[in-house]
Amino acid sequence: MTTFATVLSGLLRTDPGRPLVTFYDHATDERVELSVTTYANWVAKAASLLADEHDLERGQTMYVDLPPHWLTPVFLGAAWTVGLVVGDAEDADVVVTGPDGVASWAGRADEVVVLACSLRPMGVRFADPLPAGVHDVGIEIWGQPDAFTPWDPPTGDDDALPGVTQAEMWRTAAAGSLLTDGGRLLSEANPASPPGFATFVEPLARSGSLVLVSHAEPGWLEATYTSERATARFPCADQGSGAD
Repeated sequence: MTTFATVLSGLLRTDPGRPLVTFYDHATDERVELSVTTYANWVAKAASLLADEHDLERGQTMYVDLPPHWLTPVFLGAAWTVGLVVGDAEDADVVVTGPDGVASWAGRADEVVVLACSLRPMGVRFADPLPAGVHDVGIEIWGQPDAFTPWDPPTGDDDALPGVTQAEMWRTAAAGSLLTDGGRLLSEANPASPPGFATFVEPLARSGSLVLVSHAEPGWLEATYTSERATARFPCADQGSGAD
C-alpha cells in the first residue's frame, strides 16, 4: 500500500458492496451510508472537481475546513487521488468549507479556490446564493464523472500530509491499533483533524470501516455502537473527543 488509489482499488476488488463510511448526525437524525463503490464514486467526482474544473495539481495544498461529516473523508480521498497535500489554512491553494466558513473564506476567494458544502442531506446545493467567487459543491459536483484518472498520478513519495508521504501514511495506518483487521470503528473525531486522520485511514488500510458520529448524544451513542455492530471506538474513555 503506497498511495490512496492503491488502497481504494484493493477494496474495490475484494468487497465493493460492503459499508465503508457510515455517518450519523444525532442532532438531525441523519444517517448516510457509503459502500466502497459509492464512496469511490464520490471521490472520483470530487477529484474531477478539483483537477478538471479548478485546475488543481499534484503537490498543491488543500485545507479541509469541514466538521465531522461524510463529505470530509470524500474530500480527503479526492485530495490524495489528485496528489494534493492536506495541510494548513495559511498554505492552502484550495479550501473546502461548510456553511459556517463561507463568510470568512469569501474574502479570500480571489487568491484561493473556495469550495463550499451545504452539508444538507445528499450533498445538495445551498438554499441561498453564495458570495461571489465561492463555488457551491452541491451544484458543481453532480456533473462530474463517476471515474477519475489523474494525468499526473501521485506516487508513494508524494506528501499526503505536510512532511508525511502517502507511503508513510499507509504504513503507519496498517500498523495502527485503533481497530482489528476488518473491524468497525465508531468515532466522534473529525477525520480532517490531526487526532482524527487515523480514524479514517486505519479502517481503510485494515479492510475495516468507519462509523462517524456528529453531535453525539451519550445515550444514543451506545445504541449506535450496538446497532452498527462496531468493534472499537474513538476516543477511548481516557481521551478527549478530538471533534474539532
